[in-house]
Amino acid sequence: MEFRAELQRTGGTTTGFEVPQEIVDGLGAGGRPKVVVKLNGYTWRSSIAKMGGSYWLGVSAQNRAGAGVAGGDVLDVTVELDTAVRTVTVPDDLAAALEREPAAKALWAGLSFSHQRQHVEHIEGAKTADTRARRVTKCVEMLTHGRAR
Repeated sequence: MEFRAELQRTGGTTTGFEVPQEIVDGLGAGGRPKVVVKLNGYTWRSSIAKMGGSYWLGVSAQNRAGAGVAGGDVLDVTVELDTAVRTVTVPDDLAAALEREPAAKALWAGLSFSHQRQHVEHIEGAKTADTRARRVTKCVEMLTHGRAR
């Protein structure tokens, strides 16, 4: 399904498209459909969520850069229902650390795709090996103590 909309800066670093109700209804997957987004030839997986009485599709800085777009641009957006299983590839260093902490591993297994992805992206975004190691340690410590974030 395709719609045309302005990529809006909604405050701080939040940027996204307001999605027309008929698009959400047409996807036939309820009020928070998981979608594959295509924008300027760039594709990513996301979800549409209701915020403030309307539906929104957030566009991260990474996805804006990948699509070569900026807030204020009026663009054609294509969304398709995403029915594929969502899994996160756990980096080897995090997997090894989780193996050493059964409580953290158990909580990790119960995290949503989005929470797992956030942890992995934070770890993989480290610019140095020391920072990465600290982030792995912090992630596992949080999970060991029953905190997902």
